[in-house]
Amino acid sequence: MFIALLSQQPILALIWLIVILMSLTIHEFSHAVVGMKLGDRTAEAMGRMTLNPLAHIDWMGFIPLLLLGFGWAKPVPFNPYNLKDPKWDSVKIALAGPASNLLMAIVAALVFRGVVAAGLVGPGNALASFLVLLVIINLYLMFFNIIPVHPLDGSKLLDALLVKPEHQRLRQSIAHYGPRILLILVLLSIMTSFNIFFFISIPSEMLCDVLIGGRCF
Repeated sequence: MFIALLSQQPILALIWLIVILMSLTIHEFSHAVVGMKLGDRTAEAMGRMTLNPLAHIDWMGFIPLLLLGFGWAKPVPFNPYNLKDPKWDSVKIALAGPASNLLMAIVAALVFRGVVAAGLVGPGNALASFLVLLVIINLYLMFFNIIPVHPLDGSKLLDALLVKPEHQRLRQSIAHYGPRILLILVLLSIMTSFNIFFFISIPSEMLCDVLIGGRCF
């Protein structure tokens, strides 16, 4: 996506890159902060308690993001044995990332509404593009990361909920097939024009419209 934009709309490509770096960085930083608040300093010891994007970039995931529009950041580690309530504290740490994306989307939307009301932006304006992209990309990240499949954040919540003996087979099936299905969907979304992740894009775009009080696209 970035490479295609760079040749056609270089300013928009730069804005997209800044938004991606901001969103991924704050997402991972939020994991680290909540982990520390809950008693685990693993992330801090590994230099992840920072808003420096370089600390959170996984180049094996970032390069495909630039080339293909799909990638990942470096996961923030935590040690559940340092937590008072390992099961639910792990969920809190995991969901801190998507929660930060939702918060960023809301704040960006409020700023967007404010600058529009003040007459400071218009169609095609760089600031407007930055704010709208900040809203929609963070919503995409939030909805994608709450998918209950490892290694996504939503898997921690699923693990905490499916604890009864009768859930064991379901947990094993999800753990075995979930990541494979997710990988297939990602590959199909890259290689085809079909909107494979419509269950993420549709709610993201609908919520974006509500937040900014207009059409995101």
